[in-house]
Amino acid sequence: MQFIKPKNNNADKVDWLISEQVREIVKNYAEYCEYSESEVVDMFLKNLLKDEEFLKWIDGIRNNKRMIRKMGLEDILEGQKLG
Repeated sequence: MQFIKPKNNNADKVDWLISEQVREIVKNYAEYCEYSESEVVDMFLKNLLKDEEFLKWIDGIRNNKRMIRKMGLEDILEGQKLG
């Protein structure tokens, strides 16, 4: 038996402006996949961590250890250094 893991156990509210078109896309996509709009945005934005140029930029920043830890990138960036 697998236990149910909590969703967004450390979620914070943010105040961003997005276009009406993007709002409609998120709303309808959430309805389609039966997730909340917040969950859709959260899952989608995590895809940014697959952008190799972004990861190189982060890795090149001085004193970036806290940023790397908060973004959960320790294993990803360490793997790039070894590979």
